[in-house]
Amino acid sequence: MQQIAIGIDLGGTQVRAALVGTRGEIVARAEERTDAMAGPERVLAQIKALADGLVAAAGTATPVGIGVSTPGPIDTIAGVARDIPTLAGFADFPLKAELQKRFAFPVSLENDGIAAAIGEWQFGAGKGLENLVYVTVSTGIGGGVIADGRVLRGRKGMAGHVGHMSVMPDGALCPCGNRGCFEAYGSGTAFTRRAREQAFACTGTRLGADGGSIDSRAVFAAARAGDELANRLVDEEAGILGRGFVSLIHIFSPEVVIMGGGLSHEFERLRPGIERCISDRAMPAFKDVRVTRAALGQNSGLIGAAALAFLTRNVHHSPGALAAAL
Repeated sequence: MQQIAIGIDLGGTQVRAALVGTRGEIVARAEERTDAMAGPERVLAQIKALADGLVAAAGTATPVGIGVSTPGPIDTIAGVARDIPTLAGFADFPLKAELQKRFAFPVSLENDGIAAAIGEWQFGAGKGLENLVYVTVSTGIGGGVIADGRVLRGRKGMAGHVGHMSVMPDGALCPCGNRGCFEAYGSGTAFTRRAREQAFACTGTRLGADGGSIDSRAVFAAARAGDELANRLVDEEAGILGRGFVSLIHIFSPEVVIMGGGLSHEFERLRPGIERCISDRAMPAFKDVRVTRAALGQNSGLIGAAALAFLTRNVHHSPGALAAAL
């Protein structure tokens, strides 16, 4: 009988759930809008209902476990959500214990960036590698690291907040409260803000013309149509990402940097600028590090959360190599 695990990707906008097989294949899935301001009880009820619905509809065996991917900062050692800004009431909340009360099978909890790194490592663009950095570039910037064939978790399991390394002293204010963070310059939010500011001051662009909205999709569409400002904005974004990636390459020495998140949909347009920056700025021994798009797309964290459930089960039943990986 096929083994399955439940993966949950909890976000401020959506709760997504999937039944995932041992090869990383999604057997069934469901999602709904997160009732983000209603408090933990309501959000946990959403997770329980989605998971129960999938299991009942699929008619499969009891899942080996459930893995939950959630925004941070989250203390995965203690199982406590320290502060999730997009979810009301999730400050110092015992998330793992409360989830475990609701499920008869083991619950695993992981930061969303690390979960996505696990997904790509086990089933995606990093399969078979021992060293990789995953970076999600979306509303914010987050990430996860696999080093020497192990998930890098750090103190309290909170490693991988790559968006909050400072790249500009006394620079732009970041949502974390610091200034000059990689996220404050390279995120999709920052990209859109720059586009709006520069389009307002530019008379030769079609961005925002006739009252059209200016977001990342609009910028890339205008760039493909030959808009000079849009192309300049895209090249600037590629350079910012490239500089951030160079720092991560120097710190972690990965075999590959995997880019996920909303802006990864435009990876092929961004790739030349990112690679040019790595070629120009990386130390000679690091210039050959590849950058690629996440193979699992927006499912990296969802599948990674389920993979965590499989890994945890296998560690319990056969300690050894997988235990070392965790």
